[in-house]
Amino acid sequence: MSAFPSSAVARSAAPSAAPTQADLLEFARRTAADAELIASLPLDPEGRTWVRLDGPGGSEAWLIGWPPGTGTGWHDHADSVGAFVTAAGELKENSLAARLPTDGWKTLELSEDVDRERRLPAGQGRSFGRHHVHEVLNESTDRHAISVHAYYPPLPRIRRYSRTGPILRLEQVERPEDWQ
Repeated sequence: MSAFPSSAVARSAAPSAAPTQADLLEFARRTAADAELIASLPLDPEGRTWVRLDGPGGSEAWLIGWPPGTGTGWHDHADSVGAFVTAAGELKENSLAARLPTDGWKTLELSEDVDRERRLPAGQGRSFGRHHVHEVLNESTDRHAISVHAYYPPLPRIRRYSRTGPILRLEQVERPEDWQ
């Protein structure tokens, strides 16, 4: 990851109540439209880059650069709700339209009708609820994508999964100290 000057971090006024999914999506849209901030993100040709932003109401927010051909792998954000908006390029989100058990399992067999795919060109985004399992990809072969993400409450953990056909397997649980 590349270092990022703290002077470029976006600031926003904090509402008195916990931010909703709609609040997070609106923040991500406004931030993604900030051309100066988006252009200031250093891009690495091989790995994702990111910088932490101040999100609304104490939320956790990130500006992320995606080199061609990169992605997150299957994961969820545990008890946090979230939103993200593509600021440049295009991202693809594969997600599961199924409520999974939150704990106590290592392997699940998914039914055939749970897969969803969404393409998010610049200016497009989405919000999601707790325990939303997805992967985000930049499928371009020659162009970076940049996106803005926001989560509330700040991420307590991220669960990472592997997937082979209908089989979803819990592989790892990350805590904030693993990525900050």
